[in-house]
Amino acid sequence: MTPEVGVFKTRMDAQRGIENVLMTGVARDKINLLTPSSKENISNVESSDTEQPGMGTAVGSVVGGALGTAGGFGAGAALASMLVPGVGPILVGGLMGASVLGLGGAAAGAKVGEEIDNSVEGVPRDELYVYEDALRQGRTVVFVEPADDRQAESIRQAFSDAGAETVDAAREQWWIGLRSAELENYTADGGDFQRDEAHYRSGFEAAQARALRGKSYEQALDYLTRHYQISAINPAFRRGYERGQKYRESC
Repeated sequence: MTPEVGVFKTRMDAQRGIENVLMTGVARDKINLLTPSSKENISNVESSDTEQPGMGTAVGSVVGGALGTAGGFGAGAALASMLVPGVGPILVGGLMGASVLGLGGAAAGAKVGEEIDNSVEGVPRDELYVYEDALRQGRTVVFVEPADDRQAESIRQAFSDAGAETVDAAREQWWIGLRSAELENYTADGGDFQRDEAHYRSGFEAAQARALRGKSYEQALDYLTRHYQISAINPAFRRGYERGQKYRESC
């Protein structure tokens, strides 16, 4: 099943969310997280361009700890310290937490990498930019793997009771933070942003996809046509895609 995701303003809120989830009967090894860390927790970090089967490009190396359960932030929680370009130092708990950022090869050896590859079914990787932005804003992201629809609903309620934002809400906040600058840029050349915003934003968001990083519009056109149909040939969509690529490069 697709994981349930909660975005929390503080680590303490995330801990409450995790405690709520545990009370619903979810096993600890089904709970995963990404949370900002301090630079003091990161040392001897080497960037890696190694790519593992089924994973995106590795963006950091495990420094301390071992990937494992993330049920709580207290004693016994196994966390890994990583440095993610464009985001900064983070702590990762759980195999899914690592897989979302494409850390298979960097995660303490091939055996762990294989476990990650086998555990990522349903992980919403196309939302990576939302998670990265949340981390840059100092927020904590918690992923929980539900056993069925009933448990998924219980997890959503547990997150909500702890003050979590949904991924959709976090995505809206991300766009709100960018919208004024994009409106100004678009209208500077006489464009009608109010009319074209939906297509423009769709193209901008498409450019954040892991599979399209660093690819020009022409290089990505086949992918975009298959995934976005007619929108991909809309001038506003193309302009949004090209601006989105520049934004991605600046992160």
